Amino acid sequence: MTANATVTFVGNATTLLRLGAFTLLTDPAFGPAGSRVHLGYGAWTRRLLDPALGYADLPPLDGILLSHLHGDHFDGAARRVLPRDLPIITTTQAQRRLRRRSFSAVRGLPTWDAEEWRRDGQVLRVTALPGRHGPGLVDRLLPDVMGSLVEWEVEGERRLRLYITGDTLYRPFLGEIRERCGEPDVMLIHLGGTRLLGLTLTMDGRQGAELTGLIRPRLTLPIHYDDYRVMKSPLGDFLTECQVRSLTGVQAIGRGETLTLA
Repeated sequence: MTANATVTFVGNATTLLRLGAFTLLTDPAFGPAGSRVHLGYGAWTRRLLDPALGYADLPPLDGILLSHLHGDHFDGAARRVLPRDLPIITTTQAQRRLRRRSFSAVRGLPTWDAEEWRRDGQVLRVTALPGRHGPGLVDRLLPDVMGSLVEWEVEGERRLRLYITGDTLYRPFLGEIRERCGEPDVMLIHLGGTRLLGLTLTMDGRQGAELTGLIRPRLTLPIHYDDYRVMKSPLGDFLTECQVRSLTGVQAIGRGETLTLA
């Protein structure tokens, strides 16, 4: 029975999670450098870097974990290659839209609801967590976004608690995640300081460091910071802000790199 947990950084918010008997893919985007994605309301952005892996390079998947339905998280290349019956865990809003596109195994989770897989004495549980993609009323114009708590258990023993932020801005109410769910072993944090029409729509370095200090995971892995032109806050901003705050356990993960988590 496999009892390891690893993450492979594919690019942007796309990661491959191998958690014992289970394999998940997050926010699939496989378009090459130079490809354009639609962000809504006539706005587009261009990809700057190739993903480290294509869909054909992946092992068999148990499912997709989709934080929200935006072009840089579920692009045209992914839509063309993903099987229509592959389970997808996402927001209730994205569930409705994906089912209209013939994805038949989509489960939309309200905040704090969970979905489980069980196999060979192991449990993989995904709980939907709160998030806010935009400032103030602008958030209502953007796709609903969720964070995710991914918990892996073997024979009743918790082996990993992983928090994936999704494209949320920093908000103090996110502290409820630690209060309700406990200390995460690992946090995959979406950064980039995405700016569109003068508005910041994802955490920049300062906000990311504030969230890291609020959640206090044992290990923080920054992703989603340099793949598209709309991203204005490079990884160095976040690393510097964490150093200024004396935050420990922050580690960069390279494109295509695989790290052991548990």
